[in-house]
Amino acid sequence: MRKYFGTDGIRRIANTELSPELVYRVAKAGAYVLSKHTNHTPTILIGRDTRISGTLIESAMVAGFLSYGANVKMLGVMPTPGVAYLTKKLKADASVVISASHNTYEFNGVKYFSNKGMKIPDDIEEEIEEIMDSDKLTDFTAVKDKIGVSEIRTDLLDEYVIKGGLAGSYLYNEEIDLEKEKENLLKEKEKLTSSIERRRKLLSNENYVNKAPANVVENDREQLAKEENQLQIIEAKLK
Repeated sequence: MRKYFGTDGIRRIANTELSPELVYRVAKAGAYVLSKHTNHTPTILIGRDTRISGTLIESAMVAGFLSYGANVKMLGVMPTPGVAYLTKKLKADASVVISASHNTYEFNGVKYFSNKGMKIPDDIEEEIEEIMDSDKLTDFTAVKDKIGVSEIRTDLLDEYVIKGGLAGSYLYNEEIDLEKEKENLLKEKEKLTSSIERRRKLLSNENYVNKAPANVVENDREQLAKEENQLQIIEAKLK
């Protein structure tokens, strides 16, 4: 039976039940469990919501990760699906969301994601708890140049927003077929390109512009502008 983790991570009253000391142990143990099979310096992402205790919990998490020897990218305020998306996109070894969802403001929480951007299973949470409460935790302490480094990467929010068509439908508790999403975007791009070419040709015809009802011509111009804007958005998503 799990001692700290519940159905959706760890959620407790911040700075008392969810103390910086506890968060530090959760981070250090989690860094070990989620990266012990890698042969490189692990990278872990951290995103959080807007709760006042968010930076307190974040600081303790960063300290635990760096102490283990993991590098950290601090995403700042970021929606949960955004953290899941970026974990997979950036090929991070793991990630953490600091949030207590619908709980009142005095609560906060910690939820881990695997390198696939998926919530970690119960058995992995149990392993993290076992390490947290054991003497092994002190063995996983980096020294000298093995200590991890952190960087602030709030700019990555733009990556999530711009790729909204793909990332917006990416649910952290299930995988989607990104290739299928890309295929759909390419089909939509083809349709828009064809329509834009047709409208441009029509509006370049002086005979049509001069003889067609003014409201019809104006509608074509408005539709052309909308389609050009939609095409730009799709092209940005496909980059």
